[in-house]
Amino acid sequence: MHEKLQDIINKQVNSEHEAALVYTQLAYEMDNLSLLGMRDWFKNQAAEEREHAQKFADHLINRGYRVELGDLHVGAPKVATPMDAFQLAFEHEQKVSNEIREIARVANEVGDLDSRQLIDWFLNEQIEEEASVSEIIDRLKLVGNEGEGLLYLDARLGSRD
Repeated sequence: MHEKLQDIINKQVNSEHEAALVYTQLAYEMDNLSLLGMRDWFKNQAAEEREHAQKFADHLINRGYRVELGDLHVGAPKVATPMDAFQLAFEHEQKVSNEIREIARVANEVGDLDSRQLIDWFLNEQIEEEASVSEIIDRLKLVGNEGEGLLYLDARLGSRD
């Protein structure tokens, strides 16, 4: 594997772990707002991001390379409303999508066909991730930040598989 590709995939392992921590923080924020369904949705997202980190790590390991975790930076996003939390989540998903696209560009540049299946899976996954969060934002716009509609949406998000 070309060193440039190895480096960018290793950075993505770290980025996916950061995403898990961002979602964990957002889960805490929803817990503070007593929106337990949204809390659980964010917890599930955090677990999914850890799985994504492992997929990238496994790819490196399976090809004989070492994974190196670096400093993870999350900050402490504070949110006042569910809309704030999901808007942050959407922006973070867009950031990750751009990172995956860059990995694809590097793989193409160095002619690494063995990484294509993994990269293509992530490109499709990011389309789904952005669409999912965007749909939640649209629903939050309809119901607002309080009332029965918000509680209904909270319950629905908490029942996610």
